[in-house]
Amino acid sequence: MPGGRLTQQERRQIASGLADGLAYAEIARSLDRPTSTITREVMRNGGPTGYRADLAHHATERRAHRRGRSAPREAEAVPQAHGRDAEAVREYEEVFTSVLMASGMPKMMSRVMACLTLSDTGSLTASELVQRLGVSPASVSKAIAFLEEQGLARRERDERRRERYVVDDDVWYESMMASARSTARIVKLARQGVGVLGPETPAANRLENIARFLDFVSESIARAAEQARDVLHAKPATPPTGADGPGAKGA
Repeated sequence: MPGGRLTQQERRQIASGLADGLAYAEIARSLDRPTSTITREVMRNGGPTGYRADLAHHATERRAHRRGRSAPREAEAVPQAHGRDAEAVREYEEVFTSVLMASGMPKMMSRVMACLTLSDTGSLTASELVQRLGVSPASVSKAIAFLEEQGLARRERDERRRERYVVDDDVWYESMMASARSTARIVKLARQGVGVLGPETPAANRLENIARFLDFVSESIARAAEQARDVLHAKPATPPTGADGPGAKGA
């Protein structure tokens, strides 16, 4: 299996495969590369609909040049429990981070969120995050503030009075509810605009349609989150089967 960075020709083959609707696993097999490599490459460079081979190649060269100049300190290798493959865990964490970034979450916040989510305890101190990610305490603090605002993490103190950052079983429920509340505020604002712009005017009609659409979506999200909340506390009897690896798509 070839190692090292993807070549420009390989990136063009990735773009061609995406245009043909191929799954990441199929593209990876054609290039004799790990599926996670293809997934990470695509998600770092615009996602499946925005990926452009030449732009991705130039962006990678720029990142490599910046790394060479700044020589950031390495993240600390994390000892793995339960017989896990450390390299596979590292690759999966990168893919997880890339997917969060593609959803709109900033890079550092995505890294912290992935690190917390993939820890067995679901909680880490600022010092532990700094060591694991190889970043500054200020970067961790900023990321945590963002995640708290989004309802994706919370703070608590442990028995040694250290502040820990926690991602618990309800974090995605809280995030969905926060999203629904945020959308409801947009609905309210849109309907205020209808009065300002005058009923039956084109702009007011547009705002009313936006309000109706978002109102339905936010109510649906809140209702679904309430109905599915117990799933977050369920303990699967057996791990899911049939997956094609952490980067599988459509497989």
